[in-house]
Parts: sequence; C-alpha cells; structure tokens
Amino acid sequence: MAIIKNKEINSLSEKELNEKIKDLNLEMLKINAQKATQSTSGTKRSKEIRKTIAKIKTKLNEINRRK
Repeated sequence: MAIIKNKEINSLSEKELNEKIKDLNLEMLKINAQKATQSTSGTKRSKEIRKTIAKIKTKLNEINRRK
C-alpha cells in the first residue's frame, strides 16, 4: 500500500479512513514480524506507515469534533 498524501486523506470518507487504518495496521504488523525474523530492514517504511496512521487519526478526530 502506498503512503497516502494529505489531499487524498481529506477527500476520503470516515468509513474509508477507518479501512485505510486497518490496512496500514496489518501492513505494520507484517513489517514488524519481518524485522523480528530478519535484519532491521524496513525501518523507513514502518516510520512512513506510523506517520500516515497518525495523519488519518488526526483527520478522523476533526470529523468527530464537527459532529
């Protein structure tokens, strides 16, 4: 899954954002499992995923505050 830009995050619905978080969490889980069994490759990717999850959660908080 590609890293999501802010423009795309702003255009997604709440349901789609929740699905993206689930997908990113699953990908993060896979990367962490690879790190545990192999060398420490993929640290850059995990950092990007964490940042993207944070962006999406921030957007979800904004949406929930408006309600």
